[in-house]
Amino acid sequence: MMRMNADLSANGSSGAADSGHGESHGHGHEHDHDHDHIHPAPSHFLTRYVFSTDHKVIGIQFLFSGLIFAVIGGLLAMAVRWQLAWPWKPVPILSRLLWSDPSLGYQMPPEFYNKLFTMHATIMIFFVVIPLLTGTFGNFLIPLMIGARDMAFPKLNMFSYWFMPPAMLFITYSFFVEGGSPEAGWTSYPPLTIYRWATPGSLNGQTYWLLALLCAGISSLLGSINYITTIVMLRAPGMKMFRMPMTVWAMFITAILQAFALPVLTSALIMQTLDRVVGTNFFSPVGWTVGNAPPVVGGGGPILFQHLFWFYSHPAVYVMILPAMGMVSDIIATFSRKPLFGYKPMVFAIAAIAGLGFIVWGHHMFQSGMNPALGATFMLSTMMIAMPSAVKVFNWLGTMWGGRLQYTAAMLNAIAFVAMFIIGGLSGIFMAATPVDMHIHDTYFIVGHIHYVLFGGSMFGLFGAIYYWFPKMFGKMMNERLGSIHFFLTFIFFNGTFFLMHIVGMHGHPRRIADPTVYHYLQGAGIVGMNQFMTINAFLLGLSQLIFAYNFLYSLAAGPKASANPWHANTLEWTTSSPPAHYNFERLPTVYHAPYEFSVPGIEEDFLPQTQPRPAIAGPLDPVMA
Repeated sequence: MMRMNADLSANGSSGAADSGHGESHGHGHEHDHDHDHIHPAPSHFLTRYVFSTDHKVIGIQFLFSGLIFAVIGGLLAMAVRWQLAWPWKPVPILSRLLWSDPSLGYQMPPEFYNKLFTMHATIMIFFVVIPLLTGTFGNFLIPLMIGARDMAFPKLNMFSYWFMPPAMLFITYSFFVEGGSPEAGWTSYPPLTIYRWATPGSLNGQTYWLLALLCAGISSLLGSINYITTIVMLRAPGMKMFRMPMTVWAMFITAILQAFALPVLTSALIMQTLDRVVGTNFFSPVGWTVGNAPPVVGGGGPILFQHLFWFYSHPAVYVMILPAMGMVSDIIATFSRKPLFGYKPMVFAIAAIAGLGFIVWGHHMFQSGMNPALGATFMLSTMMIAMPSAVKVFNWLGTMWGGRLQYTAAMLNAIAFVAMFIIGGLSGIFMAATPVDMHIHDTYFIVGHIHYVLFGGSMFGLFGAIYYWFPKMFGKMMNERLGSIHFFLTFIFFNGTFFLMHIVGMHGHPRRIADPTVYHYLQGAGIVGMNQFMTINAFLLGLSQLIFAYNFLYSLAAGPKASANPWHANTLEWTTSSPPAHYNFERLPTVYHAPYEFSVPGIEEDFLPQTQPRPAIAGPLDPVMA
């Protein structure tokens, strides 16, 4: 085992793609290089960095927006954990700012706790994980990895970002409107959400929540259309579908998921908005009343919203994990110095996960009184997702087995992704079983599971991707020592925060409750002590991110200059300069093979860029690796 030392000198083979070739190798969309016009970069600051149509700039815009909201979402989580560990104790800083009124006694009001967990989950899902995974890396990497100049629709791409600032404005403004931010949870089930007075203290915040998600959904939908078109139509000569990197495959399948599922969620959000603002009855039950008000005629179905919401939001779980799976596949292959084990099965596994993701949404609704036969169908289809997921896990392990592992910060985070995804996936099998879910539904077991998937999975994948592609994005190297320290602290405190949630959840600890000690069975020293232990770890986890922030910002300003290919990787983005020029490639590259030709017999170096033919002396690639 040896640690990778970043090669800061220019790689002699890094310019191979820029030399171009006149022939096409099996790709149906042949480019005429003689008529491949390069448009100059915009000269005005606004068109170059603000209202940019350059996919790389748009990706970086998503990156900084997502990281800013990650700070906000993380601070909300700290307040949630404080209340659970020390119920009704004054919260540092917040209590004096918000609850200094003697009638409140510096205590967090119960309805404010509802706002905290609602906004934490909403921000982390819709404004951090999805924009960072699909917005940042989808935009930045897809054209570079397939050998294109830009996205198929550059202006549409610009609009896909500029629908996010209104969404960010609406979700932030909801904190300050009358009644404050919404309180119905990130799932926003009616009837709590269809009347302004249905939850204590919440009036207009829910309306702005709906507007924010509508704008964020349009942003994702525009991006998905662009990704699909770009990957299908703009691949470089020789870039067959089964020569694309796993990152591109994952983004492609994720874009298809979004394109089919988002219209359903958008329809549900529009109907809920109409119920709140206009007085329609899509989701209001017959003759229901709130707060002793006169009964409402109603006639809609609250359960209908759950079906519409989860038809999108369960595929959204895969929107938040599939891109990370693709990026982790490329990172692990690079730092194992081996071909990716079972490349085609990996592609089929991602496609299978996405396909099955459309027929499992009902497992969120086992408690809703659904027909037992239908519940059994959802149970079996949910369990089936474990099979393609297991294929991916064993292929990642097969890639690392016998490899010359290089423990860079990116590789450490990628390995953590695999380990934490296994834990999150196994706990998901518990919940797939209807009888078990009846016991653990709406407990902290669910909270532990989703955080192992979305933090242990998506966030470790994101950290790995940032460490890996930072040199290509900004032309600077991040500090590997600080990256390793950040990883180990994050890994330790993450597990200290979330693993015990499974245990307290099995003990019956409910989620979305401000004071668990109101239940006699949760007053014991064991449960109280575990809540306090988890909270201390959560604060340490948050503080650990200061190391990442320092490393990121310092490297951005004063990091050592990166070469074109510091990791000795094979994919096309590493064959152009760091950072890439406005036009990406001086001449469009020609692709000769899949991107996982590492340690090829008969060549001096242990990597073979896609722009260099495989030497005849190496013989054919092992079909298992193909």
